Amino acid sequence: MNSLKSLTLLILLSLFINAGAIAQSLKLDQKQSSLIVSGTSSLHDWDVNATEFSGSIAIQIDEAVVLSKLKVVVTAESLKSGKNGMDKNTYRALKTDEFSQIVFKMTKVNAINKVKDAYYEVGIIGDLTIAGVTRSIHLRCFLQTLDKKVLVMGNIELRMTEFDIEPPKALLGTIKTGDLINIKFNTIFE
Repeated sequence: MNSLKSLTLLILLSLFINAGAIAQSLKLDQKQSSLIVSGTSSLHDWDVNATEFSGSIAIQIDEAVVLSKLKVVVTAESLKSGKNGMDKNTYRALKTDEFSQIVFKMTKVNAINKVKDAYYEVGIIGDLTIAGVTRSIHLRCFLQTLDKKVLVMGNIELRMTEFDIEPPKALLGTIKTGDLINIKFNTIFE
């Protein structure tokens, strides 16, 4: 009988000890997050801000951090520059009438290195789909754990032509957009 009580106590203790190690599933808080795409043209540099995006992360925070899911979805026509003509050229280049979303989905974690308390450098691989074309990308970002929130921040440079996107032109081709873009993200999941 004593061994049965001991076994029961051991099982209960292990459940309580491991309760903190269960992965949390958190949702992206769009109001506190930002996603900006920047580039150049023959006339001036430009930025577009994503105004509609969502996502989720599954993370286990214990002695070590385990990241098991990261997904972000951007509504393509929510990319806004503040200039109607530029937005129309952007949507045409992204083929938004056919492909309404830009999607990033993590497929593998390469490394998670602790920089300091609650702050980590993360290397991941994921599938990025833009204008119906999916490419595997390597992403280096930083992850910070706060109370009941996780911040994921970083940036990545890509070429539009990698996704079969012809860099937009305007005014009969006299203004040309550069192929290289920079995507900067500062996202909060809670």
